[in-house]
Amino acid sequence: MELKIVKIEKPEDVDMILGQSHFIKTVEDVHEVMVTSVPGAKFGLAFCESSGACLVRASGTDEELVELAKQNALALSAGHSFIVFMRDAYPINFLNAIKNVPEVCRIFCATANPVEVVVAETEQGCGILGVIDGLRTKGIEGEEDIAWRKDFLRMIGYKL
Repeated sequence: MELKIVKIEKPEDVDMILGQSHFIKTVEDVHEVMVTSVPGAKFGLAFCESSGACLVRASGTDEELVELAKQNALALSAGHSFIVFMRDAYPINFLNAIKNVPEVCRIFCATANPVEVVVAETEQGCGILGVIDGLRTKGIEGEEDIAWRKDFLRMIGYKL
């Protein structure tokens, strides 16, 4: 077995969701979740098929994001993984609906941060062991940090 790190390549203004499912139907089902959760959402998604032709299957509403998803999925080449990139929308808008797609097994991360994916490769193929989402923790929040967090959530409309 060989362990490797695959860096997800994406612009800073793009959010992403990385997950695992068990069926080729994932491409169409996640596409439906994206367009019904946020009408007009700009996204691209790709799925690593791990049987049959073993192709990267893709869909989306934004050609740049579809291409980005395809290239990152191919770099991962991890069986039954899927990746969704979105612009002008956020994972929080889609996450629960994606988790409720019957063939989705798990979500590894949903983030705008830089992501590195820990992948194990064997003779059979590749699998995701986990992710490194963002940067190393620098400390524990103090009173000013708590106030900033609470103010920020209210400013962007996620808390009243």
